[in-house]
Amino acid sequence: MRTAIGDQHVGSRRQGQHVRLHHVQVSCPPGGESAARWFYAGALGLPEVAKPAVLAARGGVWFRAPGVEVHVGVEADFAPARKAHPAFAVTDIDAVAQRVGAAGHPVAWDGDLPGHRRFYTEDGAGNRVEILQPI
Repeated sequence: MRTAIGDQHVGSRRQGQHVRLHHVQVSCPPGGESAARWFYAGALGLPEVAKPAVLAARGGVWFRAPGVEVHVGVEADFAPARKAHPAFAVTDIDAVAQRVGAAGHPVAWDGDLPGHRRFYTEDGAGNRVEILQPI
């Protein structure tokens, strides 16, 4: 898909350059790292990775798996994101829904996206998270 912006074109390819998402960042309140670990590593199964030393002093925690990276940053005046959200595509949505629910997070099924099964949940800080599987 290409989109014209002024005289330039922005899209997935331009003059041999490819654009891909490197990571998504969500926020948590100070001290919210344990709750982030419980959700992203525990319920979703994303391995935690060490933050670079220069950034570790800021707090927060990072998770990475093939094709996905989530950074959870500490925000002093934190308010959970209720609309903006990461969406994770999975291969066994029922198993993920079971793990998420068993970890105490909500599982709200939504049938409004054609060609997909999906549900919404909240991470340990209350941020909205979408889980979906193509059908």
